[in-house]
Amino acid sequence: MSGPELSNAAWRTSTHSQAQTSECVEVAEWNARVAVRDSKNPDGPVLALHAATWRSLLHNLKNH
Repeated sequence: MSGPELSNAAWRTSTHSQAQTSECVEVAEWNARVAVRDSKNPDGPVLALHAATWRSLLHNLKNH
């Protein structure tokens, strides 16, 4: 799911990411979803999650 659908997406990384490395994921809001990609491979595959699923994932990561 890359290409024209996400060509204008505003990708961002976490403020907790290491600025010196590119070892992080990037996220962008897209059609009521959150798109996630590897910052080292911006033209590679993209995972699209419903916003509620993304929030649940973040909640679980922060609390475990």
